[in-house]
Amino acid sequence: MTLTVRALRAGVPADAEAFARTRRATIPYLVCTAEALAWEAAHAPASQRLRRLLAARPDGTVAGCADTGLLAGSTAPGHGFLHTAVPPGQEGRGAGAALVAAGEAYLAGLGVRRVHSWVADEDGARRFAERLGYRRSRQARFLGLDLRRTPLPELPAPLPAGVALASVADFADDLRPLYEADVECAADEPGDVDVGATPYEVWLRLNWGRPDWDPGLSGVVLVDGRVAAYSVAQTDGVDRYWSGMTGTRRAYRGRGLAALAKLAALRRARAAGYAHAYTGNDATNAPMLAVNRRLGYRVVASEWRHLKAL
Repeated sequence: MTLTVRALRAGVPADAEAFARTRRATIPYLVCTAEALAWEAAHAPASQRLRRLLAARPDGTVAGCADTGLLAGSTAPGHGFLHTAVPPGQEGRGAGAALVAAGEAYLAGLGVRRVHSWVADEDGARRFAERLGYRRSRQARFLGLDLRRTPLPELPAPLPAGVALASVADFADDLRPLYEADVECAADEPGDVDVGATPYEVWLRLNWGRPDWDPGLSGVVLVDGRVAAYSVAQTDGVDRYWSGMTGTRRAYRGRGLAALAKLAALRRARAAGYAHAYTGNDATNAPMLAVNRRLGYRVVASEWRHLKAL
């Protein structure tokens, strides 16, 4: 059956909703909304050259989607990304291969020499990726927590001397202290490429104002008035919560502050009516995996970073 692969049309809500619906069906752990997709398309750095693709059958059935572009933050040139999603019931019918071909052709035109992709930790997905020339690099895990049924630890009372809790919303007038913490923590994240620091103005544009970023639910831990740890919340506005990034500045590590920031955020999310909490960790990030286990998270799925030389 003939497939059509085309780019998402800017400003067409039906395209954004189709993409979001397909991504949610394939990777239900992520927060993905049409509003956030439209916002990202409007605010993505020009240097990223972001392109989103839809694969459709003649009857209009959406058979898969993909996003692709340049790793804009990479300190080395020639690195791009290509992530495909084929929903249940559409596998093995050519959509994935068609999306990969279209995405690779686009990246080749941008001069990309190395493609990075996340692939589900399943035999069929692994064989598909290997057949197309992709090779495994590193593993990541999705973790889930049922906020309705899983008891959360109580917040310590009183808090340790000098420690205070806040939210990202408390920094609305000046987000630079959070920016400085985020840049430091992001530099220590496991990865396949070195990523340079994002300028403050760019960081501000890419974070503040996102429709799926909830400043009121995002937790911040202060030590003697300084930002020491934080946990960013992304939500779908309905029942799903995602921990976008949790980190502790180097000078404050080993004191349980990341767990405190995340616990405070989770308790706010539950009080706000969110039912499902998810997060993701590199498989080598033992400290954060341990924090999440103590909070009640359990591994719900895994995926592998795959690399291909074009």
